[in-house]
Amino acid sequence: MNFAELEKKLGVKFKNHDLLIRALTHRSFLNEAHRPKPESNERLEFLGDAVLSFVISKLLYQQFPHHQEGNLTNIRSNLVKTLTLSKIGKELTIGDYLFLSRGEAESGGQQNLALIANAVEALIGAIFLDQGIAVVEDFIRRFFSGTLEAIIKTGNFKDSKNILQEKIQKRDIRPPTYKILGQAGPDHNKTFTVGVFVKNKLLAKGVGKNKLEAEKEAARTVLESLSK
Repeated sequence: MNFAELEKKLGVKFKNHDLLIRALTHRSFLNEAHRPKPESNERLEFLGDAVLSFVISKLLYQQFPHHQEGNLTNIRSNLVKTLTLSKIGKELTIGDYLFLSRGEAESGGQQNLALIANAVEALIGAIFLDQGIAVVEDFIRRFFSGTLEAIIKTGNFKDSKNILQEKIQKRDIRPPTYKILGQAGPDHNKTFTVGVFVKNKLLAKGVGKNKLEAEKEAARTVLESLSK
């Protein structure tokens, strides 16, 4: 596979292409790979998650000196959630470069938001190892700044669950409830799908790496529909 076009999109020229390949290798591919077997992107995803959280935290601390810890935490949560990561991954067409098993590919793995989001985190880990913190900070600033501006402009850093509950209760309706509709992936890397219900009616679904993230995503979707 030719990675020159992807490196051009990333704005990063890898010194060690093995790191780039590893960042794009889903665990399903391992059983079908020829020897020597490659390593999946899970360890790089673990590292990338930590690097992303650190860089975003540093960026927010410097850029918003008047925001309190709660707001900074909510802004960061919006920036590192599955939906944001998968959106960036789609802009970079990461799905086209993923190494997947035949079965995973046939089931739409290249368009799977969780797989794309995980690969973006793995790429951040790979860039950090290959290029260092300065380059990875530049990468994160370039690809996350648009989302950050939108979050600040719309006020979406406020807790979507609390906002939705306030809106629902103003109508003298019972507060919304949240139910897990499904979960996928291994225990250490699950993806949750949660539904938000009012009077037992499903209003929206949300997907996240944990139940709270999925609940907030479901609430945010409802709020977006109410504002239209």
